[in-house]
Amino acid sequence: MAAGDAVQVRPARGSLRSLVSGATLVAVLALLFGLPWWTLTVAARWPAPVVAAGTSVFVVALVAFPVLMYFGHGRRRLDAAARAGDTLLGLVWILFVWALLGNVARLPLVAAGVADPVRSRAVAVGAAVVSVVLAVWGYAEAMRVPRVRRVDVTVDRLGAGLDGVRVVLLTDTHYGPIDRARWSARTTEVVNGLAADIVCHTGDIADGTVDQRRAQAAPLGAVRARLARVYVTGNHEYYGEAQGWVEHMRTLGWEPLHNRHLVVERGGARLVVAGVDDVTAASSGVAGHRADHAAALAGTDPRLPVLLLAHQPKQIDDAVAAGVDLQLSGHTHGGQMWPFHYLVRLDQPVVQGLSRHGQTQLYTSRGTGFWGPPFRIFAPSEITLLTLRAR
Repeated sequence: MAAGDAVQVRPARGSLRSLVSGATLVAVLALLFGLPWWTLTVAARWPAPVVAAGTSVFVVALVAFPVLMYFGHGRRRLDAAARAGDTLLGLVWILFVWALLGNVARLPLVAAGVADPVRSRAVAVGAAVVSVVLAVWGYAEAMRVPRVRRVDVTVDRLGAGLDGVRVVLLTDTHYGPIDRARWSARTTEVVNGLAADIVCHTGDIADGTVDQRRAQAAPLGAVRARLARVYVTGNHEYYGEAQGWVEHMRTLGWEPLHNRHLVVERGGARLVVAGVDDVTAASSGVAGHRADHAAALAGTDPRLPVLLLAHQPKQIDDAVAAGVDLQLSGHTHGGQMWPFHYLVRLDQPVVQGLSRHGQTQLYTSRGTGFWGPPFRIFAPSEITLLTLRAR
């Protein structure tokens, strides 16, 4: 094949990929908005003015959504547009889920002899009422200061002097378009009330640059810990300013574990606290960033127990190979909005909680904040207090 021929083929393939991606996006939006519209308006056989009004609402929302997402999460990064687009995404997801379940509920109604339009109107009203209740509740859950989740973890190699050491885990704070500086300050107060020995932040600290989110992150500088405050990057740092956040966390008094470790000691017992970059770092283009377990543990005493910070649960295989005792992760948000956790499970080995993988244990937090839609439905946020126990 001549060089000129190759140049002609590549754009064609690129155009085909763009066409497929565009068609897929249109299909997803049509389904996401179309099912609730059909269920709540057309199928219910409401009077024509009601159907027209409902249709208008859904059409405006469908047209506005990509515009808001473009201006909110595209190059311009307008926080007002991001807030509106993210909220709209959350609302339509809730409506879609409960419209879908409402249509499943038609079957027992049919079996019970309930005829249309009563049957379809019952489905429409039920889906709408449940969606409104869950949206209000889910918003309150997302915006509240997280509850403390207390977990005891037995670490086989932990020395007696470190028995009972208190590790507080924060993750996925996602400081972003909604200003949560006061929320951040109240969260810090809760953390400081736990008398932690070690405080960890396992990434996705913010959506945006340090300059954009400086005020929201500032309360992290007041977090107290007896032995160490440590931080690793998550995937969202690599959408913005990863190295900037590493440096900023250092100015706030935290130790960024950028493929490195430190050793803490109490009562004559020692613990290696290590951290690796997020799994996406290698493809981010940020110089010197990639997950490197060998570098993180270089020079450590192989007899000492290892506590590893790694943003994503899927990084557990490398932790097992490296002989890590306990990995702390976030990323999943516990699914954030039910039933999204089923999709998360396709990508991650664990959605939340404590699990064992060979000789390595993994704790996956549901996250301290939220990403995107300001809703948490059946996946509450958490500040995790892990008490490490010697065997």
